[in-house]
Amino acid sequence: MSSPSHSPQEALAAVRHRIARAARAAGRAPEDVTLIAVSKQQPWERVEAILEAGQRVFGENRVQEAQARWADRGAQWPYLQLRLIGPLQSNKAADAVALFDVIETLDRDSLAEALVRAIAKAGRAPELFVQVNTGEEPQKAGVLPAEADAFLERVRKTHGLNVSGLMCIPPADEEPAMHFALLRKIARRNGIERLSMGMSGDYETAVRFGATHVRVGSALFGAREGFAASAASGQ
Repeated sequence: MSSPSHSPQEALAAVRHRIARAARAAGRAPEDVTLIAVSKQQPWERVEAILEAGQRVFGENRVQEAQARWADRGAQWPYLQLRLIGPLQSNKAADAVALFDVIETLDRDSLAEALVRAIAKAGRAPELFVQVNTGEEPQKAGVLPAEADAFLERVRKTHGLNVSGLMCIPPADEEPAMHFALLRKIARRNGIERLSMGMSGDYETAVRFGATHVRVGSALFGAREGFAASAASGQ
């Protein structure tokens, strides 16, 4: 998707309008869908413009990049919500717990154990989503759909962590609707209400399938300079 020719304010307003329209078409309230601005690898001037336009929820892919960008956010932007939407290495769990309000990519027991230790040490617990690899793609993170129920039970009962949502990134060459429907099905049978699904090219479809959070990058910021965005990027 090419860079928007309109201003950041206009881009943000357009995306919000499309989210609201999709929500109403599905019989949902627009305010039940949260827009996550995917700021990863974007130059600061673009991020700042969207921030100044009123966006308050941002998604980052890497802990180190997010630390460099948002290290002083508590002082400068106390109202900001920061979400980790990229894979998390267990050895970065403490840094992630210290920085992020939400971690969307819990997908293995070793990471759950690392998060338990980090949360106990930090005295704060970010909201947790489990990532489901709905397309069963070997190059992507996420628990396999057939293993999701058992993993969720272990996270809750064995590790003692609270999971409030699920996240998925559908394969680029498949109809996203069936992946959104699968994630919704897994969520419902596990008593989970929050769904992070839908990116710049399919977030309206995701809203119709019950997304409570949509991750939008290029539709807000334009294409990342010198970077070919891929479907596996979480945007």
